[in-house]
Amino acid sequence: MTEDRGTTGAAPGAGGLPGPLVGTDWLAGRMTEGGPVVLDASVGAHRAVGRRIPGARRFDIDGALSDGSGPLPHTMPGAGRFAEEVRALGVDGTDTVVVYDTAGIYSSARAWWMLRAMGFDRAAVLDGGLPAWEAAGLPVEDREPEDTRRTGDFEACPRAGLLVDSGAVVAALADPGAAVLDARSRERFAGTAAEPRPGLRGGHMPGALNLPFGEIQRDGRMLPPRELRRLYEALAGDRRRLVVSCGSGVTACVLALGAELAGYEEVSVYDGSWSEWGRPSSLPVVTGP
Repeated sequence: MTEDRGTTGAAPGAGGLPGPLVGTDWLAGRMTEGGPVVLDASVGAHRAVGRRIPGARRFDIDGALSDGSGPLPHTMPGAGRFAEEVRALGVDGTDTVVVYDTAGIYSSARAWWMLRAMGFDRAAVLDGGLPAWEAAGLPVEDREPEDTRRTGDFEACPRAGLLVDSGAVVAALADPGAAVLDARSRERFAGTAAEPRPGLRGGHMPGALNLPFGEIQRDGRMLPPRELRRLYEALAGDRRRLVVSCGSGVTACVLALGAELAGYEEVSVYDGSWSEWGRPSSLPVVTGP
């Protein structure tokens, strides 16, 4: 099996978790009745993988666990709707939850951050996701399990400031104590590559800093905390408050996970991200590095 890296980064958390990140050894050793609830938070084409960790339940960021009432993809639904959907997954307020995705660490961090934003701290991300699980020779299922779960008693208690809007980003860009980090590729940040969503302007927010989410990983796993700290400080300097953004609020949460592992305590995710900021509007956009 792979090395258990769940003890890296932030201090031990609720639910017996070693922190916001757990390794395959940690999870495999607890896959018994009464063990963690495992959620598959894969999005887009990554959902097409026909294999899952045994007993994993679908955390549907592309569907029920996003607000489908507006034009922006992947934005947070209201607290009542979120709680209803998480209860339907059989999650209790006393459960420990491990989220993963089939790409490694891509959208699983979004599910983890959403749970935190709704007041639930008993969740962690599986380092390396399904690829790491399979590389460790651990069992998978190749079909949907029979749905026999009961409704859970999860309650949402929204926390202010973990998910923010464009107004908060404008304020952060003008705040000398804050840094805005963009998780998109360097080409999209510079405006030299077209945005994958039609109708969006190319470029970035004036004053934003680029940290592509893949650069805080190695071989599909998060970098060690000291390396993460160096990367973040190289961009943000001594600024302690971070606002993270991306294309649609998904991979921004990978930067939020990296920031927590690196020891940052004031982190916000711009929920609308470039899907909102890049739309034709008065919000400023610049191009170049």
